[in-house]
Amino acid sequence: MDQVLLVAGFTVLGLLGAIHLIYTFLTDKFSPHDATVADAMKSTSPRLTKDTSMWNAWVGFNASHSLGLMLLSATYIPLTLCHFEAVESSLWFSILPVAAGSIYLCLAYRYWFKIPFWGILVALVCFVGSALLIHV
Repeated sequence: MDQVLLVAGFTVLGLLGAIHLIYTFLTDKFSPHDATVADAMKSTSPRLTKDTSMWNAWVGFNASHSLGLMLLSATYIPLTLCHFEAVESSLWFSILPVAAGSIYLCLAYRYWFKIPFWGILVALVCFVGSALLIHV
C-alpha cells in the first residue's frame, strides 16, 4: 500500500503539471481578462534585467513550474515501481515527497486557486500515508 500511495500521489502531481503546461502554451487560460494587462506585461521588464519582459517571465515561470512537477513525478514513479527498496531504505527519498508536497500546498493556498490546492492536498495525503507506512 505504501508503494501504491506514492505512485498515486505523484500521478496526481504529474497530471497537474502536464495540464498546467498544456494550459500555458496551448490555451489562453493564464492570460489576463483585461488585455491591457497583457500588453503592459509585454512592454515592461522586471527591475532585475531588461533582457526579458514580464510576459516572457510569466510564461517561463509557468512552464518551468509545470516541468518541475512533471520531472519530480517522472523520477519518483519509476523509482517507486522499479526500486522501491531505495525509497524504503532512505529517509531522504521517503520524506522528500512530504516536504515537497507541503511546500506546494502552502504555495497553492497562498497564491493559486482551488483545483491545484485540492489536487496537491490529495497527493500530500498519499505521501504522508506512504511515509507513515514505510517508517512505522
